[in-house]
Amino acid sequence: MAMIGGHGTVDGAILLDKDGTLVDDEPFNVEPSRIRLAPGAEQALSEFASLRWPVAVVSNQPGVAFGYFDEASLHAVRVHLARVMARFGVDFAGFFYCAHHPQGRDAAYRMTCACRKPAPGLLQAAARHIGVPLSSCWMIGDILDDVEAGNVAGCHTILVDCGNETVWQRGAHRTPDHTVASIDAAARIIAAHATDVALANAGRPS
Repeated sequence: MAMIGGHGTVDGAILLDKDGTLVDDEPFNVEPSRIRLAPGAEQALSEFASLRWPVAVVSNQPGVAFGYFDEASLHAVRVHLARVMARFGVDFAGFFYCAHHPQGRDAAYRMTCACRKPAPGLLQAAARHIGVPLSSCWMIGDILDDVEAGNVAGCHTILVDCGNETVWQRGAHRTPDHTVASIDAAARIIAAHATDVALANAGRPS
């Protein structure tokens, strides 16, 4: 597991899968010029900026384990993500990735680890780094492995059902709290929830 980024302490956070959720799913792409935001991502990032919660990207990157690119290549991806987030005014909390795979060709990365989703390690590391409880985090992803990682970690979970989940293997932790068609709909759910919580807190006696 590795992290590229930095952040202080906040009250809540958004944990975003990268490929297929935030950006178009182009397998094993680490070339920034070919990274394109997914449908609805511009609106979602604007919503996240208005919410003023930090956004961390949590991503399986098995291309390292399979030898399609080296781990150093992910630095350029992180720089690109930071620039995109800055363009929308998003508080970017970092790029957390898992370079392992149990069937990887590179022995250094061939392992069953605690960070590859559906394991919760990446999410736990992101929340710890940001300084927010996982119960205040929202995990958004496009497949049920993302949902499972979020549920096991104790996050709120949203599945962006855009056609990338094809297996639909169900399990105890693989049911999302919400299912939407695009990431902007996920952002609106989070914003509405945050508003409801703020109003409820404002109505409590001091």
